[in-house]
Amino acid sequence: QVQLVESGGGLVQPGGSLRLSCAASGSIESINAMGWYRQAPGKQRELVARISSDGSTNYADSVKGRFTISRDNAKNTVYLQMNSLKPEDTAVYYCNTRLRRSGAQYVYWGQGTQVTVSS
Repeated sequence: QVQLVESGGGLVQPGGSLRLSCAASGSIESINAMGWYRQAPGKQRELVARISSDGSTNYADSVKGRFTISRDNAKNTVYLQMNSLKPEDTAVYYCNTRLRRSGAQYVYWGQGTQVTVSS
């Protein structure tokens, strides 16, 4: 079995920063892409940022220049550094990973962590 454990969400004022972490554990052969999605009330879940196994990244236009995604392959962990936060960044943030276990590809989701940007 595989678990994704997220941490780092919370309440922050506009212009502030937060760092999210997501650690994958369990019976994992290899991890391909890792990423972060978010879902605000009444809206669809959307991609925030993704990082591939070779380190290449892509970001939603709304977060480019403010958010940075990184990963520690030795720890099976992905991070999302969020700077210059805006009220519209308020959402539940979900970790996502595509990995290989038992010879097959799987997609896993974290439980979600709330990020609230408000004064």
